[in-house]
Amino acid sequence: MLIYAATIFLSAFLLFQVQPLIAKFILPWFGGSAAVWSAALLFFQLLLLAGYFYAHCLIRYLTPKRQLWVHLTVLAASLATLPIIPSAYWKPAAGGDPTLKILLLLGATIGLPYTLLSATSPLLQAWYLRTHEGAIPYRLFALSNFGSMLALLSYPFMIEPQFALSRQAILWSMGYAAFVLVCGIAAWRSDRGTAVVQTAPEIGKITGAPPKASTMILWVALAACASSLLLATTSHLTANVAPIPLLWVVPLSLYLLSFIFCFESGRLYQRWIFMPLLLVSLALYARGMVQFEDNADVIKILIPALCGALFVCCMVCHGELARRKPHPQYLTQFYLMVSIGGAVGGLFVALAAPHLFHTYLEMPIAVAACGLLAVCSLWHDDKGELRPAWMRFAMMAAAAGFAAYLGRQQVDTNRYYSLSVRNFYGVLHVRDDPGGDDGSVGQRVLIHGTINHGTELKAPNSGRIPTSYFGINSGISRAIRAKGDSGPIRLGILGLGAGVTASLARAGDTLHYYEINPLIPQLASTQFSFFPSCPADKRILMGDGRLVLENLPSENLDVLTMDAFSSDAVPVHLLTREAYEIYRRHLKPDGIIIVNISNRYLNLEPIVAQSAKEIGWSGVKVTDDGEAEAFYVASTWVVLSPQASFFKHPFFRDAAVTPIETSPGFRPWTDDYSDIVQAVTSLPTWLFKFLNR
Repeated sequence: MLIYAATIFLSAFLLFQVQPLIAKFILPWFGGSAAVWSAALLFFQLLLLAGYFYAHCLIRYLTPKRQLWVHLTVLAASLATLPIIPSAYWKPAAGGDPTLKILLLLGATIGLPYTLLSATSPLLQAWYLRTHEGAIPYRLFALSNFGSMLALLSYPFMIEPQFALSRQAILWSMGYAAFVLVCGIAAWRSDRGTAVVQTAPEIGKITGAPPKASTMILWVALAACASSLLLATTSHLTANVAPIPLLWVVPLSLYLLSFIFCFESGRLYQRWIFMPLLLVSLALYARGMVQFEDNADVIKILIPALCGALFVCCMVCHGELARRKPHPQYLTQFYLMVSIGGAVGGLFVALAAPHLFHTYLEMPIAVAACGLLAVCSLWHDDKGELRPAWMRFAMMAAAAGFAAYLGRQQVDTNRYYSLSVRNFYGVLHVRDDPGGDDGSVGQRVLIHGTINHGTELKAPNSGRIPTSYFGINSGISRAIRAKGDSGPIRLGILGLGAGVTASLARAGDTLHYYEINPLIPQLASTQFSFFPSCPADKRILMGDGRLVLENLPSENLDVLTMDAFSSDAVPVHLLTREAYEIYRRHLKPDGIIIVNISNRYLNLEPIVAQSAKEIGWSGVKVTDDGEAEAFYVASTWVVLSPQASFFKHPFFRDAAVTPIETSPGFRPWTDDYSDIVQAVTSLPTWLFKFLNR
């Protein structure tokens, strides 16, 4: 059994180690959006389905000898795809929905190895049955999930902080080559056994009752619900905090942990424990979906609360799956149905939801479905007999009432928005706030996720009044005014938002925006007046800002501003050493860089300061409390210049301006290395200390 266990463990470890690795590789190519991980998870689930289908067909339709030679041939062919380093050919040339391109990129890079790794657990469990008649192989499934969870947890804490991406890819490729070797040995060993599970003609000799259609539908539904909750919860966290491997792997690890507990032993999932906990978890989800406030204390509670709720819901879904696992004869069929469910959940959240819904409705739908499936699971008692009619009616009424409550909650939440639109890059809301009894002017606000991305006053000529993070005392306003003292200037801005920065440009100036989200220019031109009323020579260039600049000749800019956010998350690839080299190429010799580092969860100052030090520039941090006007918002900006004399300007001579500071031992960020966990500030204290020790 040792060779089977070792092969399954290694395959599972590699299977889930490559997920954050390859996702981090391609994240910069698609704007650093949190949706990149959702698209990647969809790919992983589709390939898991392909692997399980391959294993099912191999076991069901081929003789043991042919299974051996087919699998060994495909394993050998997969070595030709190494090392797993994505080709620059796949970098997008413009904006738009890149989901299909991400799926094709991942398929070309890791498609065959990932499919074979996915097939390993069900395939070797079936081979184990062949050599160990009467054995129960489901504990090997638990071992597989343990290897997967270990791989995920080791990535943000051990692999990411220590190794550059290219080295990670090489090490993984070496591990895969070792897997091919041990898997070949296991295949050879299996060929010597006496078949218990072989070909279709012999299946009828097994006495295990075939699963009913209703049972298989429930398998798919339970797996799909857990998968949907996983993706929806991860999207919720990464869109509102940061798209970092830590927030990728923790929910996925909890999802896998529930598999381990439920399939390792039937005693670990007890309905009398987890069904009451499910009620608490569903309530936490109902609250957590609308409570991501601008309050660090709330965030510190909600992140572990939602992760805990996800774990309980997955325990119920996977526990009920484990209670219904079939005779080992139908092992590969069972795993195939489970993988179909996982793929259905992934398709719903990552592919269908952004096109069907204007808001994040997939989470309340998945939460309501979890409650309904719990009722379906309890329809019969432990002896398989129907529960009393009144009990079934009460449970169904409770599930329907909860679903209605979630629906009403979404209606109440969205009634405050005059417009909601959605695409791959997230949900955008436009909200109109009325003026107050104190004479304050009404405002129109652009919201991305839960973050204010620009405010316009409902007043005449409001398109020329800077608001929110761009007030008179903000770092960007000071720097642009100081630079403009000598005449018209050329401005480049990464990130359009509502277009508030256009109010800082004057007639005679040149203003270029670099924007990846195709919905943003539409909203900035039709819902806000900053961009339309700007008298500068203005232009919007579509695509990821850095990739656009890579492909342009020198823009000859006086000022380049980074104000690119995905909700509250800053795209990491805009802050690396290579990125600053690109920026410098587009600047005049005395040009300056301005970076918005306002953030609820991340301390970006050491990152920007280290980059400035790397290129030999000076810099200051400008902190604005936003209290000069009611329509200002507190902000923090960093201004960088190759000439220290620039900061002698009167606009930089007050207590709000301080020199930027680097952190001792801080490793510079490059395209090949970054560790954003170092910058996370709003975490539970124990976790923050652990990550930054």
